[in-house]
Amino acid sequence: MTLILASSSPIRLQLLRSAGLAVIAQSPRVDEETVRVALQSDGAPPRDIADTLAEMKARKVAERCPQDIVIGCDQVLALGRDIFAKPENAEAARSQLRQLSGQTHKLFSAVVVYENAEPVWRHVAEASLTMHPISDAYLDDYLARNWDSIRHSVGCYKLEEEGVRLFSAVTGDYFTILGLPLLPLLAWLGTRGMIAR
Repeated sequence: MTLILASSSPIRLQLLRSAGLAVIAQSPRVDEETVRVALQSDGAPPRDIADTLAEMKARKVAERCPQDIVIGCDQVLALGRDIFAKPENAEAARSQLRQLSGQTHKLFSAVVVYENAEPVWRHVAEASLTMHPISDAYLDDYLARNWDSIRHSVGCYKLEEEGVRLFSAVTGDYFTILGLPLLPLLAWLGTRGMIAR
């Protein structure tokens, strides 16, 4: 039995491997944007959108590898009822950061585990992050320095890099902010005897 991460996210794979798990990654090839837009138009809350996307990713890979344990993850950034997607370009990133500047937003990180091609466990964690007001000059410099690194980040920041300077307060688990509720996942794997405790 192989442990598979249904994600192309290098940070999620690194988190699992750093925790001592023998895990491989497979891209689930899910049209996240179409699903997200459909769920939003149906009035689904951000928490449910993250959970649904995580499950879809896990299911997609589990269909190809039914004998393995598959971990699906997703993260949704919400500012009130507005949900943010990964920016298409630096101008879209600038616009998103302008909206987040001086505001408190939430990150919902979901993880769903499939075993024998069936969902067996799920968890959604929440974090709140408050950005201090960002000056136009700093915003321009920040994007110029960091665009290549943050272009695939839904919030246009990485807390583990210079993005930490954008914030005045953070409430929630660090791993949740990185996009994977790692501690609950490790606890579940431990109770199932899949990892030593």
